[in-house]
Amino acid sequence: MAAQEPSPPSSLEGNKPGFPKKILANNLEEKHLCNYCLKILRRPLQAQCGHRFCLFCFNKIVSSGQQKCSACIKEDLFEDPTSILKEGGAFPDNAARREVEALAAVCTNEGCTWTGNIKEYEVNHEGKCDFMIILCPSCKELMRTNELERHNERECPERTLNCKYCKEPFHFKNIKAHDEICPKYPMICEGCAKKKIPREKYVDHIKFCSKFRAPCRFHVVGCDMSVSLESLQPQSLELAGHKIHELHRALRELELKLGQLTLGGGAPVQGGCTPTLPTLALPALATSFTPLPSTVGAALELQLHSEKTKVAELSRRCQELELKVGTFENIVCVLNREMERSSTTIEAYNRQHRLDQDKVEILNNKVRQLERTVGLRDLSIVEMEGNMREMSAATFDGIFVWKISDFTKKRQDAVAGRAPAMFSPAFFTSKYGYKMCLRIYLNGDGTGRGSHLSLFFVVMRGHSDALLKWPFNQKVTLMLLDQNNREHIIDAFRPDISSSSFQRPVSDMNIASGCPLFCPLPKLDTKNSYIRDDTIFIKAIVDLTGL
Repeated sequence: MAAQEPSPPSSLEGNKPGFPKKILANNLEEKHLCNYCLKILRRPLQAQCGHRFCLFCFNKIVSSGQQKCSACIKEDLFEDPTSILKEGGAFPDNAARREVEALAAVCTNEGCTWTGNIKEYEVNHEGKCDFMIILCPSCKELMRTNELERHNERECPERTLNCKYCKEPFHFKNIKAHDEICPKYPMICEGCAKKKIPREKYVDHIKFCSKFRAPCRFHVVGCDMSVSLESLQPQSLELAGHKIHELHRALRELELKLGQLTLGGGAPVQGGCTPTLPTLALPALATSFTPLPSTVGAALELQLHSEKTKVAELSRRCQELELKVGTFENIVCVLNREMERSSTTIEAYNRQHRLDQDKVEILNNKVRQLERTVGLRDLSIVEMEGNMREMSAATFDGIFVWKISDFTKKRQDAVAGRAPAMFSPAFFTSKYGYKMCLRIYLNGDGTGRGSHLSLFFVVMRGHSDALLKWPFNQKVTLMLLDQNNREHIIDAFRPDISSSSFQRPVSDMNIASGCPLFCPLPKLDTKNSYIRDDTIFIKAIVDLTGL
């Protein structure tokens, strides 16, 4: 899809060139093409020289002043002033417009199955197809019309969203940046684990959160301690002060007792008096107090042994943890190697996938080229078959009988506007003579619309026109045959040599001329001998006198 271009918008005015050729469901005829844009005529105008142009194309040509008709120059038919294109020098060709609008059409957008005629395409489908390729106005990505809404809602990187917290709009691609600054974004306290705290209130929360651990104010110079606000509460500080005071008091009492024990105990001698205890009893007294310091040392040794045991246990656990860490590091190395191998494999698969996609795209392009080639050949075959049918039906004596079967259905199509006009096969005055055909409106045209069957004579461009005398000036007789051979409906006329209808053709065919009031329709609605087996016969006779 990325290779496609945006589809053009619809235009019911005259501000667009012709319709693309590929919308035609049937074979293309040159008479339906604009002589400037070479597309199917849209709002056709016919210039004085006989060539047809789209309204848009003609206005574009004459916008810079009078111009020579390029088609006349190309066909070596340039005549001054007839071949000069100028503003107001062309008239709307309603007959050609109705004929073009009745052509069967299809939608060219991939995946669309719409069918109808060109008029319905222009009014109801052109520029409105759900499968039309358009540009996203934001990111400029190509997509179908029916995908635009989903793209704008879910995929477009330039789409605008409203923050679900602060309701402010932002671009989808900036969603992470917005989350970093959104004042309503929910935060989680690292201390008390409270959730959904708006960012704008988070600072106020941690000021009073008792469990939030703030870094030491000296962390900038290397302190890695953190302080819990709970430990700084007045009650905790007061309790800690009491405990420290009690510890100091207990320590002083222990030091006093230890000093007394070290000096041997006993009260000091007052007034120079001798001790009341005998001298020999002193060693015994000293001996009774000596074990006390040893008991304290034993307690200290026991505590030291206990601490050593704890240190040994911690060392053992550290070794176990180091062993586990080493094991985990080995596992991580193995996983990293596996990840590298997997990444290499995935990259290889991705490269192969891209190569396969390129091959598929190349094959798709070849298939599309072959489809276009087959389509062109089918068109050529259809055109050749049409030419063969036309040649097999052609006559070369100026007399032509046109058989129109399925009259009822074709009349209904004409009334409904689906196919208002029909052309007969071509016939000739001689092998190298004038080329002509008939044009019939089964529901009438012009003054005869809805009331008469209209029959016209058309001079066509032939291979031998350069050898013939112009303008065409032979008497023409038109007949609706009574199939009982009793009362034919006949009308005849001699060409007006000043009319462009009988000049040498510069396009496939000249403007039709004939009988808009050829036969009243009520005459065909009642029981009659002109329609039999749902078939009518039209006969044309061209007087060959003087040829």
